[in-house]
Amino acid sequence: MTVDEGARTVAPGRAAQELELRRDEFRLAVQLGLVRTVPVGEGGRRQVERCELDRLTAAPDFPAGLRERVRAVGTGEAAALLDITPERFTRLARTGHVSPVRFSVNRYRAVVWSYLAEEVAELGLGRPALLTGRLPLDLRERLAAHEDLRPRNWRARRLGVLLRGTDDPWARAAAIASLLDPVQIAEVVDDPYERAHLDRLRPPAPPGMPVRAGAHEVAERLTRADDPDEILWQRMSLALALDEARAERPAPYPGERTPDRPRTPAPAAAGARPVPFIAPAAAAPGIPPVPSVPPSVPVPVVAPRAGVHGAVVRPAGQPGRADRPPGRSVRTRFLDRFRRGKATGEGRPRGGKRSAAWP
Repeated sequence: MTVDEGARTVAPGRAAQELELRRDEFRLAVQLGLVRTVPVGEGGRRQVERCELDRLTAAPDFPAGLRERVRAVGTGEAAALLDITPERFTRLARTGHVSPVRFSVNRYRAVVWSYLAEEVAELGLGRPALLTGRLPLDLRERLAAHEDLRPRNWRARRLGVLLRGTDDPWARAAAIASLLDPVQIAEVVDDPYERAHLDRLRPPAPPGMPVRAGAHEVAERLTRADDPDEILWQRMSLALALDEARAERPAPYPGERTPDRPRTPAPAAAGARPVPFIAPAAAAPGIPPVPSVPPSVPVPVVAPRAGVHGAVVRPAGQPGRADRPPGRSVRTRFLDRFRRGKATGEGRPRGGKRSAAWP
């Protein structure tokens, strides 16, 4: 491993050794915000500052305390911590009383969830009545309706990690879009250039993503919103995030070079900015459809040039971005058709090089 920039930053492998953590424990510590990282170099690879290592190693409970905070347990071990059966713990997890921190897919294509031991212990201390006797009636009814909040809670935790890792509004919008399938994204984002830009900024797959075809398909479904309420939440969040991103700067057209915006990652331990959201009940009524504004200058269409998802590149002398027709607010366009329902997912096209330094 290498020490970079005059020993100011340390590569992840070396940092894990100094913190006496395994690689998976170190990765989890970064995701939870226990270890802060910074992007280094043009590629945006994230490393750990030497002062951050000094702060962690100077803690009075190091290394046992840090290792305990990133300890992940499966269903059986979690049930043993609470002195209940694995079946009862599974019912509590399905009804959202504890959120998974990661998952894996075994050879039988069954999803195996892992939980933070610290959060499992907090459940036992905070809700002891759930550990004995019959579960409350509302929980039994939710279980009878086959409710399972584990995938949704895992996605919410992962989205929080991604939003804490950047302050670029376009990257934040891309993080929200990663929870939706391509058809849902196309219904919210009309502009193909904006969709291509979001695809370039798309965060990487979660660590430990299986590579086998069957297991990968199961894991891919877990990374996308599937409940109607969750889909509506994320679509509205994406619409509002796009409004914020457009207010700062428009998405680049093919062939345009935009200066890299310096990104100063927010401290991971400080918590993320809230994801923009409008309550579904108050979103649709009272918003009349607004006709789109026709372009003032007709732009002839030329043959597509390969390289940016089939997007059309304007020859020299044609109107540029400044002459783009002013469309409706994405929020208004989206609310006109958000009730169209879920569409089947498609594989997303491969984008170019990502410019966001994700944790």
